[in-house]
Parts: sequence; C-alpha cells; structure tokens
Amino acid sequence: MRESKVMPGFSDRLAAQAEARKALLEKFKPKPTVRAEGAFETREQKKARELAEVRERRAAEKEAARIAKEKAEEEARLARENDEELMLQLKRDERKARKAQAKAEARAKREMKAQMRRG
Repeated sequence: MRESKVMPGFSDRLAAQAEARKALLEKFKPKPTVRAEGAFETREQKKARELAEVRERRAAEKEAARIAKEKAEEEARLARENDEELMLQLKRDERKARKAQAKAEARAKREMKAQMRRG
C-alpha cells in the first residue's frame, strides 16, 4: 500500500522524530567562541587603572592647592612688610604690651613689699 502525504505512516513519523531529535541535539552542541580582536582589560585591571587615574588627579589637585596657598601666604607676607602703617601699629602694640607688663611687674613688687610689712 502506498503511503499518502495526507496521513503519514509509521516510517514517516520515525524519520520526522529523528530529524527533530537531531535538531534538538544541535542546540546543545558547543558553538565555537567568537574572539574579539584586540586585548580587553579585565575588571580588576580596569579598576586598578581607574584608581590610579583618580589618585593622580587628586595628587595634582592637592599640589595645585598647595602652590596656590604658598603663593597667597607669600603675597600676604610681602603686603605686611610693605605696609608702613601696619609696621608702625605693630611697634606701638609691642611697646604697649611691654609697658603693661612692666606696670604689672611693678604692681606685683609693690604688693609683695606691702605684704611683707604687714605679715
């Protein structure tokens, strides 16, 4: 008896099943990996590189801040030295402090003498 295409026979079903099994097994076979050209860095290498960049940037910023601070301090020092009025005021303040200290010492000496006479 001739098998019709409308109603497949047992051998047709077995052949279709074998093809389906082959197709299913093909899915599980390992496929060749595609290697990208060029060298990619690993996560650790990338992290280390970024950390080094951050450290370099921070060091440069810190150095620039230090230089700017030194420059500002030097300018302030020169301004103080060149300001004659400020220098005169500093001398006056120093003299007042010396006089106040001498006055306090004289008072302490007088009080000591008075205490010696009483006691």
